[in-house]
Amino acid sequence: MKILAVDDEKIALDHIVSILKRVEPDAEIIGCRRGTQALDEMKAGDIQIAFLDIDLRDLNGIELARQMKLMCPQMNIVFTTGYGDYAGEAFDLHASGYVLKPLTDEKIRRELDDLRHPLEEAAPGEKLRVHAFGNFEVYDKSGIPMSFQYAKSKEMLAYLIDRCGTFCTNGEIMGILWGDEATDSKRSYLKNLRTDLSSALEHAGYPNVLIRRRGMIAVVPDEIDCDYYDWLKGKPAAINAYRGEYMVQYSWSEFTNSQLEKKK
Repeated sequence: MKILAVDDEKIALDHIVSILKRVEPDAEIIGCRRGTQALDEMKAGDIQIAFLDIDLRDLNGIELARQMKLMCPQMNIVFTTGYGDYAGEAFDLHASGYVLKPLTDEKIRRELDDLRHPLEEAAPGEKLRVHAFGNFEVYDKSGIPMSFQYAKSKEMLAYLIDRCGTFCTNGEIMGILWGDEATDSKRSYLKNLRTDLSSALEHAGYPNVLIRRRGMIAVVPDEIDCDYYDWLKGKPAAINAYRGEYMVQYSWSEFTNSQLEKKK
């Protein structure tokens, strides 16, 4: 596990790094004094927790958090500050925590024990890692969000995961993606999406996630490590991770989210 700590004051940075090393001795702690340096560390991947001071010289901590969230929507961000004025903005960013200085081992331990997003280590050869709570995101084996040639390829994967292994027809998928009648151009576009999705998964090392039949496609849930699937199995970490948000970038996800809310 990698934990990022950002504070432009050397003494303050050394202090939180020391605390993190005590409370998480097996973690790799990365300290940064500049926001731009922190973003460079983010690009390397595998960072799931960031402790950010808000009053940074080169980049405001709130803006830094926004950029981090764009890079990794499931990032656990804990703000560390001497002021309570930014709590509202932190809440709007769905931060994992907000800790007032002076920092102590107890305060940091409490935040690590109550993270917004559960920590999942992606090991080579294991299942495709997917987050459905909050924004939908799918990660490669290095922990970096996967990219697709078409945005609709990612949305199709999200819908297939939502269907939990049920075969979906081409017509059903076209209705979800475009909401209108099937046309020859849409059928051709869907064919490109299926090819793009299969190629991206195979290139990432997950050739067994999809099952394709004539006119139908499905995912294999056993090949996917997903917080939504863990929630359905009653796993405590997934139950705690659900905060009323499910694949929020897709309007069709509202039905499933309403079912989750009823059962919460």
